[in-house]
Amino acid sequence: MLPAESHHEARLFVEIGASVIVLSILARFASRWGFSAIPLYLLVGLAFGNGGLLPLHLSQSFIGTGAQIGVLLLLFMLGLEYHGEDLVRDLRSGLPAGGADFLLNFTPGLAAGLLMKWSPLAAVLLGGITYISSSGIVAKVLSELNRVNNPETPTVLAVLVLEDLAMAVYLPLVGVSLAGGTPLKIATSVGVAVTVVILVLILALRLGHRLSSWVSHESEEIVLLTTFGLVLFVAGIAARFKVSAEIGAFLVGIALSGQIAEQTHRLLSPLRDLFAAIFFFFFGLQIDPRTLPPALPLAILLGVVTALTKVLTGYWSANRAHIDRHGCIRAGAALIARGEFSIVIAGLGAAIEPKLGPLAAAYVLFLAIIGPMVARLAK
Repeated sequence: MLPAESHHEARLFVEIGASVIVLSILARFASRWGFSAIPLYLLVGLAFGNGGLLPLHLSQSFIGTGAQIGVLLLLFMLGLEYHGEDLVRDLRSGLPAGGADFLLNFTPGLAAGLLMKWSPLAAVLLGGITYISSSGIVAKVLSELNRVNNPETPTVLAVLVLEDLAMAVYLPLVGVSLAGGTPLKIATSVGVAVTVVILVLILALRLGHRLSSWVSHESEEIVLLTTFGLVLFVAGIAARFKVSAEIGAFLVGIALSGQIAEQTHRLLSPLRDLFAAIFFFFFGLQIDPRTLPPALPLAILLGVVTALTKVLTGYWSANRAHIDRHGCIRAGAALIARGEFSIVIAGLGAAIEPKLGPLAAAYVLFLAIIGPMVARLAK
């Protein structure tokens, strides 16, 4: 190995190792004081990102891959807690709440974009940013607070899944529109995405027992490798067809049942916690702190408005399922955080509206920090 390559490798390992050690210290601090470590992960990512106090250049690619794995494992593990029949039932009963979620949370972003005299397409992109909650942050918060089995959690999951399914239509729609595609191209792209979602859901429901038998083995090493590979493979196939990779991972979790689900949960929990911490850290790395101050006042105003509309969405959804008032409040608070999808949407629109990126970054950071705090207070 050449000296330059050796130096590069050594620095890469030092950056990654130091980052993980800092995350472990933050996790210890949060555990001791009894609050979520997510805001701390985000803030330290902000400090080490581009424009931060000590930018990490060499390891961002590796950390970015780890972050993607983290959010997939969060959604997969959440899917393990539910049966396919329960998901279908909750989705059917949650359709009205999904419609209300779209109207209440897409409208403020769309209106703000139009009031700032942005182009209609840029305003639609801002509407998407304010609409969709962060599946990764919500899953982590529910797990941290031991609320996965709470009576209101199925209504929260139904809203999240409906949002991700809506993204299967929204992302191809705006993507082709930004590229100047014809109506036929738009219709084809959306049709392919919707068809793939339906097929994967049917396969998860009908072949779940066979999949569980195939994954099952007396060797825990084989179970771990099979399950981990399956999650990444299905998520990649879903992403290839312009469908949420998170939906693919979630449906793999839905498909596994019985003893294998319990065994997989035990084996993958440490991996989930490691990569989830990296996900939130990387989230902060992507934001340049120098772009935040000018966008912060509008981002906070928009954040407060859409935090309230998310609470209203969750409350109404849980109330329709006859959950008690405290459960309704918890459901609403759990949905506040925005995250990975909002950043993706902002990246799509950076070319047509320069102010969209900084506004989205400030907005997402504000709600990603406030969301877990409010969820913890909503006991």
